[in-house]
Amino acid sequence: MSNKKTATSLDRPAAANPLDIVPHDMPFDVPYGAPISLQRAQAAVHAAVAEAEKRGWKMNVAVVDSGGNLVAFQRMDGAQLASIQIAEKKARAAVTFRRNTKVFEDGMQLDHLEFLLTFDGLVASRGGIPLIVQGKIVGGLGCSGGTSSQDEVVCQVGAAAIG
Repeated sequence: MSNKKTATSLDRPAAANPLDIVPHDMPFDVPYGAPISLQRAQAAVHAAVAEAEKRGWKMNVAVVDSGGNLVAFQRMDGAQLASIQIAEKKARAAVTFRRNTKVFEDGMQLDHLEFLLTFDGLVASRGGIPLIVQGKIVGGLGCSGGTSSQDEVVCQVGAAAIG
């Protein structure tokens, strides 16, 4: 019998938890501003829909104000019915959490941060973007109906239209 010790998982130091890192600055610390106007919300929707039409994608597009209230919505002909609520939820999540919903998709898919599922109103799928004007969040844009990456492309075009 050998006295040589074999390494086990209990003998190895635990991997560093990236959540233990304490950043100096507060992440995603964008202040809320006055609610987006109907005119601006409609401009974002129209730009997103134009991009979706150009690509042949059927989308639902929602804009909420800085308080998460629906301001503008458009369902393209033939767009999936379930995506009506998903577009609204993505827009609200972008405002509520002050970040693109892609951050949560990455957290779930890449970083295995399953605790994210405990957050009310969270959507872990691309296609939700906070609308920022003069450094303040005025609303959120949510797009749904395609794949997450298609939703995100359409959303980015809509957000750029008011930026």
